[in-house]
This record gives sequence, structure tokens and C-alpha cells, in this order.
Amino acid sequence: MAKRIAVVERDKFKPEETDLMINLCPVNRTGQECIIKSDDGRIIIHEELCTGCGICVNRCSNNAIHIINLPAELDKEPIHKFSRNGFHLYNLPIPIFGKVVGILGRNGIGKSTAMKILSGLLNPNFGKFEKESTWDDLIEYFKGTEAQTYFEKVKNNEIKVSYKPQQVDLIPKTTKGKVINLLNSVDEVGGIDKIIEALDLGKILDNDIANISGGELQRVAIAATVLKKANLYVFDEPTSFLDIKQRIRVSQFIRDLATEDVAVLVVEHDLIILDYMTDLIHLMYGKEAVYGVVSHPLTTKSGINTYLEGYIKDENIRFRNSKIKFDKRQLFTKVVGEKLTSWKDIEKKLDNFTITAPEGEVLRKDVVGVLGENGIGKTSFIKILAEEIKADNGEVETKVKVSYKPQYIDTESEELVITVLNHAFKNYKAQIIGPLQIEPLLEKSINTLSGGELQRVAIALCLSAEVDLYLLDEPSAYLDVEQRLLISKVIKDFMELKGKTAIVVDHDLLFLDYLSDKILVFEGEPAVSGKAIGPFEMEVGMNMFLKDLGLTFRRDHESHRPRANKLDSQMDQKQKRDGKLYYL
Repeated sequence: MAKRIAVVERDKFKPEETDLMINLCPVNRTGQECIIKSDDGRIIIHEELCTGCGICVNRCSNNAIHIINLPAELDKEPIHKFSRNGFHLYNLPIPIFGKVVGILGRNGIGKSTAMKILSGLLNPNFGKFEKESTWDDLIEYFKGTEAQTYFEKVKNNEIKVSYKPQQVDLIPKTTKGKVINLLNSVDEVGGIDKIIEALDLGKILDNDIANISGGELQRVAIAATVLKKANLYVFDEPTSFLDIKQRIRVSQFIRDLATEDVAVLVVEHDLIILDYMTDLIHLMYGKEAVYGVVSHPLTTKSGINTYLEGYIKDENIRFRNSKIKFDKRQLFTKVVGEKLTSWKDIEKKLDNFTITAPEGEVLRKDVVGVLGENGIGKTSFIKILAEEIKADNGEVETKVKVSYKPQYIDTESEELVITVLNHAFKNYKAQIIGPLQIEPLLEKSINTLSGGELQRVAIALCLSAEVDLYLLDEPSAYLDVEQRLLISKVIKDFMELKGKTAIVVDHDLLFLDYLSDKILVFEGEPAVSGKAIGPFEMEVGMNMFLKDLGLTFRRDHESHRPRANKLDSQMDQKQKRDGKLYYL
């Protein structure tokens, strides 16, 4: 029989509905106490008495109650439960010495909780609140597995962990002073010069922490993590804010950390980078804020394909109703359509930086991906098209109505989401609000949203405008892998349906591969000059971009997703000889 769990999101549940829930419960009406009032005026649900009728779930106005019938395979107690009706975590990812182990899963299903347990920062309770668990309990739980050895080492203080947190943008709030002073203060291993060179930090060492960019903060955080003496390095989303060139560089750096004495764990949402960086991965699935399950380890290729499939064959678990498909791409055969907009001889000087765009055009129904390093003018060019800034020379020859989603989104507004997205809710419920899962956010104010929620709202606002050209700057930031692929499909389908055009700047190559018909490439020297070339047909644009990176991409035979070849591998060398760096 399937195991039933009850979870109440206490921050969402309205105490004024407590009596209603108690009175509605059929079990309570028989004289038993399935739902009772807690000390804080909210409810407690006794799972063992719950029949799963769903009445309380359906009548709770804020979607704060979840009654879940777990698969029969999850008959164990959870590793950790935050409260009687709190989030449940089942199983743990296991570090392996000499390997980089990845963790792939949606946001909100326990990745950070698992990391804290592995780091010794959180003592798991196995769902029991009456007694505190010990490391011996954890060793017994994982007896006969790789995890047993790991937790024996933790118990004997033989594991020292260094952890790079997800939210590097919070670092300036807790750390002051110059970059070099921060790095020197945490250095326990020596070799600081080598790490500075590997992560390209030389130019910012004398800069104040408060004044460096998100990408620079990310690389400083990675450097600070590896300067600590540890035998387990944990990286939570190490490539956010980085461009593709930096992502590859950081991936190689992290791969080189794993030795027979050192284990590495990585949480990453960029599938191409996760594939490139890791040896094994654990999948995590479940329901956001309710429960999370960690799969056994899989080889990276098999794990990512299994994740896209939504079905773990040897555990007989289906965790998603549909597959995420990458169709085999064809050579660009779309009939030449009507020109929507074009530009010629654009030049703009911003302080010591110059951006140029000799000439280019986009057609109706085109989805154009924009690729280039950070600091090379992509955002400035998009702002010129959006008429947020004016070019010094040249012009956008064909003016059209534009909707613009900026890279950085205003988080200060106290307006409710339903107010901001009123037009979208009335006119595009099926095309935008539903697919982007906006409905649970409608009663929240903008300044209370998480990064991922804010991103989805900003995308919905941009797409719901009645215009000809949609400009989206880094729409995949803060989103997990499923949300990225979902949003790329929403954008592509919306342009096709409405006969509109989109230009999308992003650093996630898989996201742009899934989305784009054409590619606009930026070349130049970051912070000095940037030049927009194209748009080109997909194969031509990607080959041009990858040549500068020194990378080659193949297609996975099973899923058809793009995969980066390991540098100097046989496939890498062959594709470079053939001049085919990117395969459709």
C-alpha cells in the first residue's frame, strides 16, 4: 500500500481557516482527531489517520495543504522532516572520492537540505522528533552502501567540508574590503596565485567586494571555497552569472579538484555544463516545498537522459508525466519571410567601451539567440533596439513596437502579481499564465518573490505586451532545468502562434539550442569593444561562436540534446578537422 504524507506550508496557511478544516474533515466527524489546532493557531494533520479524501486540500484557499500518496518504493522513513507536517527528504546524494558527483533536480525539493546534512551542519531526525539522532543512526541507515563509509569518516572528524553557497549576490552584505584581502584571509592551502590565474581574477584583486559584478562575485566565491583546506568541496550553482567561456573554464577547474583524497559535489542547472563537469549524478524529484527524493547514482550521460525521460527504469519511478524532447534539428529551411526590423552602421560609446553593429535584420516569426562573453555589449545592443539608449551613429532602420525584459529586474515594487499581470491573466491564461505556473503567485507582492518566481513574472509581463518584437535578456537566470526548457518552449510556441519575433540573450547553450532559429554572435574584447555579427542560420552562427571558444558539440544518440565534447577527445579532434564544431 502506498505511503501517505501530509504537508502544511505554514507560512502560506491562513490561521482563520483552521476551524473550517477541522470541521470539514470526515475522520474528525467520526470522533477521531485527524486534524487538530496547533499552538500557533494553524493545523496539524495526523498522517496515520488521514484517508486522503482531499477535502481540506481543495477547500484551503491558499494551496497550503498537500496530501501525497508516495510510491510504494518509498516505504522507509524520511532522512529528515522539518516538523510534524513539514518538508520530507528521502535518501541522500553520496560524495565519492576522486569523482565529481552532480545533483540534478528542480528548485525547492531539498538539495540545500541534503547538502547541509552531508556537511554536518544539520543533524537528520529520520522523521522522529522525540529523540535526537546520532551519526551512528545514519551509519546504520546506510549500512552496506558507499554512504556508510562516508558517514563513518564524518563521525570520526575525517571529513572537512568547504561549501560555496548558491546566492553569491549576498556576499557583499556580509563581507567588506578588497578582493585580495578576502582571498588572503581564507587561504589555508597556499597556491593563491595559481587559483587567481585559473579563475581570471587578476584584474579585480584591488576592487572592493561591493563594486564587482555577479560573474566576478561567483568566481571570487569559488576561489574562496577552494582556498580552504577540505576533502569535500560542495558547489551550489557555480556557473550562474558566468558567460559560456567562463562556465567552461570553471568546469575544468572544478573537475581538476577531484583526487583520490578529495570528493566534489555540484548542484547545477545548465545541463551542458553539468554533463561536461561531472562523472556521476543523483537525480532529485518530488514536489516543491513538500517532499524530495534522491535517486541512486547514475553515470552522467544516463542520468541526464533519464531526467529528460521522466522515468527511472530500475527504480520503477515515474516522476514527470511527459518527456522533455529534443527534436533532431534540420538545416534551416524556413521560407524567407517578411523583414520585421533591421539596423545599419550602429555605433555607441559607453565610457571606455565601444559597441558596433555593422548591419543585420530579423524576420517575422524568427527566434534569434544572442551569444557572447560578459561585458561585450549584448545588453547595450538590446537596449538600443528597445530604444532604452540611443546610438551615437547609425540607426535601427525599421522601427517596430518592442517589449523588453531587462537582465536585472526591479524587486522593490509592493504591487501584487495579479495587478502587474492583469492583461496577461485576462488574455493569455492558456498560453502564458498556465505554462509558466504563475497562478500560485497571483496574490503575492513583487517584493516577496524569489529570484525564479520574479523571473517567470517578468517573462510573462514581457510576452503579454501587444507588440511585434520581444527582447528578453537572460530569461533562464534563477530557473531550474525544467523551468528553462519549459520557458524556451513557451517563447518559441508563442512566437509561432502570434506570428511575432523574439531576440533572446542567454548563456545557457542548451536553452538557446532548444529555442533558436538563428544566432547573433558578439565578438570583441570584454570591457573594451564588442561587435554584433549576424544573425546567421543556426549551424553557421554556432560554428562561428564555438570556434572562438575552442569547443565542439555533438548530439546525444538517445535524447538528441547537444553535448560538449571533452577537450582533445577523439570526437573533438575529428569535428575540428572536419570544420563541423556544432551538429544539427
